[in-house]
Amino acid sequence: MDELLSLFKALSDETRLRIVKLLENGELCVCHLVAAVDMSQPKVSFHLKVLKEAGLVKDRREGKWMYYRLNESDLFKRLLFLSVADRVGQAEVATDRGRLDAFVASRAEGSPDVATGCCAGT
Repeated sequence: MDELLSLFKALSDETRLRIVKLLENGELCVCHLVAAVDMSQPKVSFHLKVLKEAGLVKDRREGKWMYYRLNESDLFKRLLFLSVADRVGQAEVATDRGRLDAFVASRAEGSPDVATGCCAGT
């Protein structure tokens, strides 16, 4: 029962749904998610923690950077997520995707930006 409650709690927040929609296209670094949803890193990290605890995302560390991707190992969670996320407003998703694309394009030329705490590229 606790697992189910955790799952529904994770899916009950608009920001978390926006993050998961961004992750549908593949793994992203936290800095990319921060740019895309236009929130501070601590807030984004909190939402990622909730998603991870619910088993919706997996993470991996590469050096000092954390990368997140959807956890597709549980079919029930995946189908539930797809059903809920499909109802996220397309305008909001397009805005997030636009910010992400602009951020990635601005980072494409350089190496990791230690000053801003950002990895390079995607």
